[in-house]
Amino acid sequence: MPPTPDVAAPVIVEDHGRVRRIVLNRGAGRNLLTHEMMAALTDALDAPEAAVVVIAADGPAFCAGHDMKAMAAHHDDADGGRDYFVALFEECSALMRKIATLPQPVIAEVHAVAVAAGCQLVAACDLAVCADTARFGTTGVTFGLYCTTPAVPLTRTVAPKHAAELLMTGDVVGAQHALRIGLVNRIVHAAELTRETMALAAHIATKSAAVLALGKRAVAEQGGRPLAEAYACASAAMVDNLLLADGREGLAAFAEKRPADWQDR
Repeated sequence: MPPTPDVAAPVIVEDHGRVRRIVLNRGAGRNLLTHEMMAALTDALDAPEAAVVVIAADGPAFCAGHDMKAMAAHHDDADGGRDYFVALFEECSALMRKIATLPQPVIAEVHAVAVAAGCQLVAACDLAVCADTARFGTTGVTFGLYCTTPAVPLTRTVAPKHAAELLMTGDVVGAQHALRIGLVNRIVHAAELTRETMALAAHIATKSAAVLALGKRAVAEQGGRPLAEAYACASAAMVDNLLLADGREGLAAFAEKRPADWQDR
């Protein structure tokens, strides 16, 4: 059984062998990405002993984005809220960049609604498993706020026209639609969500951590480059991979028909 959540903590950290599961723990507040929540999540992502990281949540929402009431209140600041807004989006962008550049694969475990910056959090993860009860949307435009920051990982995850429809309509869509457009990898029954997500994480964790880190970085670096540059980048990464200790071990294990013995075990 997982540990009993400490209601005082913004996030709960559960280390299951080589998998770190981070649970957003402000369910009563719909797990909004407040400064406290983003700082706690950023800290929890530092898991050098983990091979895979899972981001989950407790409560009726996975994450409902930013605190719009707090944002509205800052319009009364002397500068109209500019300094507050700049700091808020710099902090959120830094969190999303950290997920993208983390050496480990990051999996979103989505049980319920993920909207605005919550949808951004899902899109920023490398993989996403959702319950059949999950819903997704970039709802800002409904309230006069185009979700330009959620659009960054969203447009890198789903086809441009699918992203544009979500961004321009503000509609909240179900799990099947999210799967169809590629926002999530798989849908499972809600009761099986954690088990299935952790099984996927544990499976990935059997691979070489060094190889996963190299591959994640290389794929990100070649993305968006002209074709010749992309192949040059990817080819250099393959060479580096083959020269890694785990690259040598993998080929030796294949030739000798035995399980590989990765260095990080």
